[in-house]
Parts: sequence; structure tokens; C-alpha cells
Amino acid sequence: MIINKSIASKSIVICSLLAMSFLSCGKQVSTISEADPWKKMDLIVKSIPQTHFLDKTYNVMDFGAFADGKTSNTAAFEKAIKTCAENGGGKVLVPNGKYLTGPIHLESNVNLHLDDQAEILFSIDSKEYPLVHTSFEGTELMNHSPLIYAKNKTNVAITGKGTLNGQANNTNWWIWAGSKYYGWEKGIPSQNDPLNRIALIEMAEKGIPVEERIFGEGHYLRPNFIEFFECNTVLVKDITVINAPFWILHPIKSNNVIVDGVTVNSHGPNNDGCDPEYSQNVIIRNCTFNTGDDCIAIKSGRDADGRRVGIPSKNIIVQNCKMIDGHGGVVMGSEISAGVNHVFVENCVMDSPNLERAIRIKTNSKRGGTTEDIYVRNIEVGTVKECVLRVTMFYDVYGSQSGNFIPAIKNISLENIKVKNGGKYGILADGYAASPIENITFKDVVIEKTDSVYSLKNVKNINFISTYINGKKVESIKN
Repeated sequence: MIINKSIASKSIVICSLLAMSFLSCGKQVSTISEADPWKKMDLIVKSIPQTHFLDKTYNVMDFGAFADGKTSNTAAFEKAIKTCAENGGGKVLVPNGKYLTGPIHLESNVNLHLDDQAEILFSIDSKEYPLVHTSFEGTELMNHSPLIYAKNKTNVAITGKGTLNGQANNTNWWIWAGSKYYGWEKGIPSQNDPLNRIALIEMAEKGIPVEERIFGEGHYLRPNFIEFFECNTVLVKDITVINAPFWILHPIKSNNVIVDGVTVNSHGPNNDGCDPEYSQNVIIRNCTFNTGDDCIAIKSGRDADGRRVGIPSKNIIVQNCKMIDGHGGVVMGSEISAGVNHVFVENCVMDSPNLERAIRIKTNSKRGGTTEDIYVRNIEVGTVKECVLRVTMFYDVYGSQSGNFIPAIKNISLENIKVKNGGKYGILADGYAASPIENITFKDVVIEKTDSVYSLKNVKNINFISTYINGKKVESIKN
């Protein structure tokens, strides 16, 4: 082969210039993102692909479903979803009415769509939920299938203004939590029995393979409600979710997830509203959370299991949401061992005497990991019970939560935050002397009323800019 040297030389020059241009552009974007992180958020939003489905509809009634709230529709839902997927995808329609079913397993290119007055009632018989690869409190295992489950699927959705009802209460799923508040009494089996929750944690610490961590029936570890496991391009839109057994919306190891216009109203134990775990490029917007635990809790695995997986949750965006009851409005942790970074929260309203904190980061020295680059702006807070910002490296709800993996937390910014009643503290933060919490910025924050401005232990570099608490301007702390 004869190559024209002149052409080759010109090609090399052009390629070099293009490469330099690309690198320069990359540097410029990086610089812009560092100078203005909200521009980075805009880039993330634009990069997330949208779901698209064929214009075909598969009505579950055509596959033998009965809308009487009593007849089991498990087989009808399965057949409708399978047929839809085999024909290239489309919409599986759940018309108005009440439909009892066991677990629903979604397929790629399928949009499960609920009409406005449709309600799916999920069976409370745990025997109907087969073993699948899932997760419990940040530890992977083989356990009861989530009520709605998708594993290794692409282009999948749940849409429509209907209701998903887990039917959990103090006589079925919730009682498994082992709390008297949820109906448990001495002598009733629960997740707290030695061979259940603690056994799972010990297996993970010993490095036992996930496929050998077999739990399910008789172990009382409640299933997640909606779980997308290792999925890509996911949409959950407009649905209402009530009476959940456990965590409600749980994208795990998933990318490009949009949760839009969802209403969660569920006050059971561990009823977190949305828990992105080991997930990236997630948008949660226009949602209402009224929960028995954290409204939104960003996770990345528990202890040794989180370090084994090693996938940080990042590029998590929360916009235009309303938080009512809950342990925290937007929370990172406590299962956070692989780290969390680049979280953006804007234009939200948080208000309830039963909402304990607005923004919360919780970890400990069993978890480890790095949490950094958390940006919050344009938030209206009516009432919170404890504080506006809570950051701790000593989270210890179950006891004995100290180890050799001291976490790192840095770069937290709250801007244009208006608070009527901030509870006990504006900021409550405690770090390690060897790993202080670093770089907290409050800019244009007004807290009209709080018992104390802050309580700080091993916190380095707190910058207050035009911030007023209890009517007084707050000065920065540099150390």
C-alpha cells in the first residue's frame, strides 16, 4: 500500500489539533463545573437518556386479569409483560379497578402503566415472593423478591396516576421489624432473631458469596417495594405508593434513572421514600414524600459489602420535591461505604413537626467511605424537629458501630435557604479529630428560630456568608 506522505502528515496534524481541542474542552468543562457546580448539574441532566416505547398496548384484562381486588392476577401480569417484551415492547396497561397480585417482574422495553383509578394490591403472603438477588439494608443476599423487580433490564418504566399498595401494616410485613411500635411482641419472630439480620451482616463481613447468603422464608427480612437492580434508562412517573413493607423506590447499581411526579405516603419501619444505591445519574423531581423514615436516602452499601462492590453513588439530583414526615429530607447514609459525591438539591419544600432534619449525612467507622460535593439551594423549610443540617461520623442506631474505617466528609454547601423553625440547632456536626468534617458553607441562609446556632466537634472551615440565625449575622469559623 502506498500512502501519500503529505496527506498523512496533514492527517496527523488535524488529529493532534482535534485531540488538543477535546482536551481543552474537557478542561474547560471541568473548570466550569468546579467554579459553578450547578452547571455540572445541568450537564448531567442533559446527558440522561429518556425511555422510549413502541406504540403498542397490552391490556392485562386480555390476559385473564380480574379487577375485583380478590382474585390473584400474578399469572395474568406475568403473561402480559412477557408477551409485550417478546413483541419488542410497549405499554402493559392496568385499567381502572383493583388488582391483587404477587410480585411483578418487569422486562426491557416494557412500560407498566396504571390508569388513574387503577390500584395494584400486593399479596401479603411471603411465600408468593421467590428468592432473587436483592439487597437488605445495604447488604446483598438472596431474599424475597421485591414487590416490583427488574434485574439487568434496559428501557423500563412504571407510569400512570394509579396506586401501588403494598398492604403492609402491623399484622404482616411491618411486624417483622421487631418493634413494639409496629405490633411486635415478645415471642414473635422478627428480623432481629440471631439467624436473620445479624447473620447476614456476619456473612458479608466474612466474604461469603452472595449466592450463598440464602434467606427468604423464615428469616423475616422484608422485601423492597420497587427495585431496579443493574438497570439502565429507567422511568418511574406519576404513581402513588402506599403501605410499603420496607424501602420503597430502590435503584441499585443502576444508571440513568428518572423518578418524576411520584407520591409516597407510607409510615412503616424503614419506609424510606427513595434510596439510590451504587447508582449514578439519578433525577428525583416533582415528588412528594410522607414517610416513616428518610424521605430520600442516598446509599452505597454497608461495611465490607459496600467496599466489595465499590461503586459510589454520584450525580444524584433532587428538584422541586416536597418532604413532609420523615427522619430527614435528603439524606446520605447510613449505608454509605462506597461513598457518595455530587449530590444536587434545589427548589424543595420541607415542613413538618415530624420531619427531624432537612439535610443529613450519617456514617461511622464501620462504614468508612468519602462523602463530598453536596450542593443545596433554594429550599424552604417550615419546621424541622432537630436541625437544618446534621452531619455525623458516629451514627450508631444499632449499637457497636465503631471500627477501623474512619470516613471522610467534605464540601457541603447550602445557599438561599429559608427556615422558620430550625428545631434545636442550625448545624449539628461531629467528626473525628483524625478526619474532621471539612468545608461547610452557608450562603444567604436565614433561620428565624432555633435553640442553638450550632454544635460542632472536629469540624474544619465553616464559612457563613450573609447568613442570619435568630436575627443575628453569623461569623465564619476558620481553623
